[in-house]
Amino acid sequence: MKYSIKKFAGALILSALVLAAKSQNKPPYDMTVNGVKVIVQPSGNEIVEIITVFKGGVQNYPAEKAGIESLAITALTECGTKNDSKNSFKDKLDKVSAEVGGSAGMDYSSVTLNCIKSDLDQVWPLYVDAITVPVFDTTEFSRIKQDAISGLKSQASRPDFAISKMAKETAFKGKDYSKSPTGEEETLSKLTAAETKAYYSSILTKSRMLIVIVGELDRSVIEQKVRQLTENIPQGKEVKLNRYSYVPSKNTFADQKRDVATNYIQGITSGPQPGTGDYNAFVIAMRIFGNRQFLEVRTNNGLSYAPQTRFNPGLSPYTFIQVTTTNPDKYINVMDNLLAKTHGEGFSSDEVKNTKTGYVTSFYYQMETNSAQAASLAANEVLFNDWRRSIRINEDMKKVSVEDVNKAFNKYVKDFTWVYQGDTSKVTPALYTTAPSDTKMPESKVKNNNKN
Repeated sequence: MKYSIKKFAGALILSALVLAAKSQNKPPYDMTVNGVKVIVQPSGNEIVEIITVFKGGVQNYPAEKAGIESLAITALTECGTKNDSKNSFKDKLDKVSAEVGGSAGMDYSSVTLNCIKSDLDQVWPLYVDAITVPVFDTTEFSRIKQDAISGLKSQASRPDFAISKMAKETAFKGKDYSKSPTGEEETLSKLTAAETKAYYSSILTKSRMLIVIVGELDRSVIEQKVRQLTENIPQGKEVKLNRYSYVPSKNTFADQKRDVATNYIQGITSGPQPGTGDYNAFVIAMRIFGNRQFLEVRTNNGLSYAPQTRFNPGLSPYTFIQVTTTNPDKYINVMDNLLAKTHGEGFSSDEVKNTKTGYVTSFYYQMETNSAQAASLAANEVLFNDWRRSIRINEDMKKVSVEDVNKAFNKYVKDFTWVYQGDTSKVTPALYTTAPSDTKMPESKVKNNNKN
């Protein structure tokens, strides 16, 4: 088994080196075409992946219109265009096995194109039409709206989704991140094709757009095609994305009686803004802490089969801890002890070293496809204002020290906004609101651990 793991790790590292070599031979670059930033990553293969990004996400609409951007982006490829019905559009794509699709997220939406390089000239006009002249056919719009509502009903029946929804709505009450990109049944049901089309027209501006291309294309070809796409799109007002840091001032607890097989708990705490000095160190800290929580909660105490810890980067970054358990009071006792121990003793040199290696290896392994590379470039540009971070991650992580990781954990993981769904008679709220916080690591311990 050890030999197999070594071989696998070696394969991942080799993959990373191959990707790095491609990047060095034909380095990525950016340019501005018709007022739109275009990021280009030569791929060294015959696949072309293109992402057109619309910045803003949930910041673009009020809570009572939640889901409108998701419906709009879906309609681009599901309601037909000025030159093709829905079926004609899809038939033309199917003939060359090309794909055009879209999605709406918390911070931005995207419309993607994936095809073989030799088919790009044939597929590009379809992509341009989907973005610039969608028709929002009322019959097809009614269909996708009903599909979206059915999807929300299905999600609502899933306890993991329900607890996460409750946690975000509680922690971000009155803020943009309390909204769901997919909307609510009540908000979606009121949206019309005409209203959604008008909304899409409002965000279809050059100032809100970003284009990412991963493919082996000449610069002149890219410029020509981007000009074709953007020539009739208005510039629009300058877009300034709002960044909000969630920092709970104390431990809070909210519960909701729910008839489920077990009890669901989620706690939300802070996290650093993308692009700040703490960010990379905090990523490593939460990966180590996630492993520690799994060991303590599942392995050592048998309290849950799937405890989770995750840092969600974004324009409003946050960290959550989630667990399903039949013994919520024992769980918070175990978690309090783990948090106090981690604040007091910090992370070891070996933990930090191994986690950094694992993170970088995993990152490069995931970057094997053009789609993943394009998505990473887009996310880093929107969230970090630095698309080059996507190709610099190895060097950046080398600079992260044990001291950095310990300080980042202590700075951001303090108080929690706890929410609970399940049997409310089994939980003692006071245990969650009086949980120890603000425990600081002794300065001597920080220095002793800094050995990487």
